[in-house]
Amino acid sequence: MTTTPETPSRPRVAVVTGGSRGIGRQVVTRLAADGHAVVIGYAGNRGLAEAAVEEVTAAGGQALAVQADIADETAAAALFDAAESAYGGVDVVVHAAGRMALSTVAELDLAELDAMHRTNIRGTFVVAQQAARRVRPGGAVVTFSTSVLGLSFPGYAGYAASKGAVEAVTLILARELRGRDVTVNAVAPGPTATDLFLDGKDEETVARLAAQPPLERLGTPADIAEVVAFLASPAGHWVNGQVVRANGGIV
Repeated sequence: MTTTPETPSRPRVAVVTGGSRGIGRQVVTRLAADGHAVVIGYAGNRGLAEAAVEEVTAAGGQALAVQADIADETAAAALFDAAESAYGGVDVVVHAAGRMALSTVAELDLAELDAMHRTNIRGTFVVAQQAARRVRPGGAVVTFSTSVLGLSFPGYAGYAASKGAVEAVTLILARELRGRDVTVNAVAPGPTATDLFLDGKDEETVARLAAQPPLERLGTPADIAEVVAFLASPAGHWVNGQVVRANGGIV
């Protein structure tokens, strides 16, 4: 009796926006370690994006970097086109790109508010639209919110408002994809030691925020990447239409 050699299964393909730094960069590394071919969307720093690609490929994985303004529908479509052209499709979308400007309601520059909402709200909607059209059955979409929505820290009103919109889009999209076998969830980190979070904060403020969780430390990008990896994996496929507050227990 003759047997036919098995065809190697294709790798799952992940598109990660904001993948050149911070939590997004750690997500790239983590998903690549799980065997995903990763397409790294980045806004402007090509050097950081290429360094992420080199890290993945040096470890035996597959990755490419694509510059894209994720709030521009043509650029976002081109990002997904690149993933399909290079690797044959898209199975996972992690939308980690974001912008944060902190100020009281009374003092926030409305130009900063507009820029933040263009990236965080319109950008999320544009990426979600592409994901809804392209993610293959068995796939996953993960967006990013913030635990500040429940904590109501002063100075975060504009940012939290934009992330409230992210949660709304995420939970509605999960229901709109009924029958597609695609999950849609949001991860809402608490204080996490990234450049975006630490920028402009003095040591006293950082220490106070680090002391708030019962675990008594800031989160790390690796902590958040583990949650994302679970949601993106077959093991996490029964979690759908949820906001996971990954914040060390802050309430």
